[in-house]
Amino acid sequence: MKKVLVFGTFDGLHEGHMKFLEQARRHGDYIIGVVARDSNVAKTKGSRPMNGERSRLGALRRHVDSAILGERKVTYGLIRKLRPDVICIGYDQKPTMTEARKILKKIGMDRVELRKMGPYRPRVYKSSILNKPG
Repeated sequence: MKKVLVFGTFDGLHEGHMKFLEQARRHGDYIIGVVARDSNVAKTKGSRPMNGERSRLGALRRHVDSAILGERKVTYGLIRKLRPDVICIGYDQKPTMTEARKILKKIGMDRVELRKMGPYRPRVYKSSILNKPG
């Protein structure tokens, strides 16, 4: 069984998220979705997500084989623990592919395949656009 790992905020699942997950599914048999912690989203994006981490986790569970909350302090221990065959990264996600390869090498997981997913109508289906107030 080929395991695919995806990470994201997944705040208000929309068609862009669905297309991301569809693309990820093409790279393996079992999709594990990791939902970013509220505190990490606030640090990364400068504001808390509209929906809390438990709500976002529940929503994602309906679209992947397994969904878990991310680490409170990002150490990449989840990658070592879950031992994915593939990690799929969204077109606009950080880290970059180069940075991700360095991270994987540093944690001894450089055998993991990295795949960058393509955008789906990014001027429409993007959380930062869809979740704007007003």
